[in-house]
Amino acid sequence: MAGWNTLVQADILSMALQRPDIVIIDCRFSLLFPAQGEQAWRQAHLPGAVYAHLERDLSDMSRTGQGRHPWPEVTHVIANLRRWGVKPTSQVVAYDDGDGAFAARLWFILRRLGLDKVAVLDGGWSRWVSLGLPTSSMAQPPGASFFGGQFDDGYLLDADAVDAHLDAGGLLVDARAPERFRGDEEPLDRVAGHVPGAVNRPYVQNLGPDGRFKSPMQLADEYRALLDGRAPSDVVMMCGSGVTACHNLLAMERAGLRGAKLYAGSWSGWIADQTRPVATGA
Repeated sequence: MAGWNTLVQADILSMALQRPDIVIIDCRFSLLFPAQGEQAWRQAHLPGAVYAHLERDLSDMSRTGQGRHPWPEVTHVIANLRRWGVKPTSQVVAYDDGDGAFAARLWFILRRLGLDKVAVLDGGWSRWVSLGLPTSSMAQPPGASFFGGQFDDGYLLDADAVDAHLDAGGLLVDARAPERFRGDEEPLDRVAGHVPGAVNRPYVQNLGPDGRFKSPMQLADEYRALLDGRAPSDVVMMCGSGVTACHNLLAMERAGLRGAKLYAGSWSGWIADQTRPVATGA
């Protein structure tokens, strides 16, 4: 059975809810109110959906110096997959109630673990509800066990590797809003600005007016212009803490441009070392 590995539309998923291989994971989260997403999941969610908490399940908050949402330990992710009922053959669908950034974080984690059939629900919870599709407040116990695996660390860079990447002429793309990239304001981190040599591609530019991702053709045109002749493998994505950068990675893959990498610590990890340079302005 062919799988979805970037996006799936709400109407298509609604017709596949009874498939035994489908595992739906609710990634709703609020940076300001970390308990809010799980509370919303308990009240109502897609039928059969389990819940993934950004800080408890998709990050390792015990790590220091690696940003606000450090990359999780593989053993912790595998334990979660067992708890959620994910098998290597499962079709995983992730969603949130925003623009897809939290769901994209789970998407990238599972893809780097070697799972291919992982997709984000395009338009998320908002579109699902707006279409009048079914919801549930029942928490269903999982019935499967994930066998194991390792992250493909070649897609995950630390600060030293980012320095080397820039020195070699690679492209570093920051997914934050322009005002944060320029250093005009910084609502989350103690230092404003960006990594010298980085360019800005706000992740919200991946979406159309309806809140869904742009077409593969449009995204391909935009990202090829950004890459300016570089291969996708010569691109590293970053953001504030390694979350919204995954939205850009998802958009590139939707555009058929595979191979870009993630600076997992991102801006909050970069400034953890006060000796690292900071740039401001465009």
